[in-house]
Amino acid sequence: MKTISIMNHKGGTGKTTSSINIGAGLAKKGLKVLLLDIDSQANLTEGLGKGDPELSVYDSIRENKKLPILHVSENLDLVPSSIDLLGAEMEIVSKIGREQILNKLLKPVRPDYDYIIIDCPPSVGLLTVNAMVASDVILIPLLGEYFAYKGVDRLLGIVQEVRESLNEKLEIGGVFITQINPNRILTKTIVEKLTEDLQDKVFETKIRINVALAEAQLQGQTIFDYAPESYGAKDYEMLVDEILNRLN
Repeated sequence: MKTISIMNHKGGTGKTTSSINIGAGLAKKGLKVLLLDIDSQANLTEGLGKGDPELSVYDSIRENKKLPILHVSENLDLVPSSIDLLGAEMEIVSKIGREQILNKLLKPVRPDYDYIIIDCPPSVGLLTVNAMVASDVILIPLLGEYFAYKGVDRLLGIVQEVRESLNEKLEIGGVFITQINPNRILTKTIVEKLTEDLQDKVFETKIRINVALAEAQLQGQTIFDYAPESYGAKDYEMLVDEILNRLN
């Protein structure tokens, strides 16, 4: 059983889209998957058609209640988020063991799943640190644009700090590039530069720009349900295969 955090301190990198479709791709292979949304924007929750839940991860964090788990589809479950989570970091900052809150909440449900995928906020605050403490692996989505990798060194440094002080088993699983336009001449240069800087941390699979990915979320569906023959579905299926190969 592995817990994976998908994180980037920048917004708009395809983090939530990737969380949804990596989780769905794993579930499609017969693996039991729990998606955990800890972003107060709740885009993952809404992108799976589960907006405005009665209970969310916020209630669990604030009141130490068991996680509210919603069934999405075969082999795929969700712990939803809500805008209430916006104030969670201020509420827990003075708690003893504040970095371990999420890890403790996940402990009872881990035996029920093969993978837990955590969609982190676009920042490196206390909730993101909680996710890193609860995780085995970090995956980082990067835009296929020049200078997209700026700040990644600092992010990798924070992961290392958490590993040294709070979670010695934490590993950086790799970086994958999203929103690639294969018709742009600049794209090849960008990919080469990212690979030169980050070396074997960069996944071979690249996620191409595909409007079906955005449309699927508007419909509250995964790409595999909405447009199974699209580039988006094919790219995420390949990415899931590469993730499994790397992790195993």
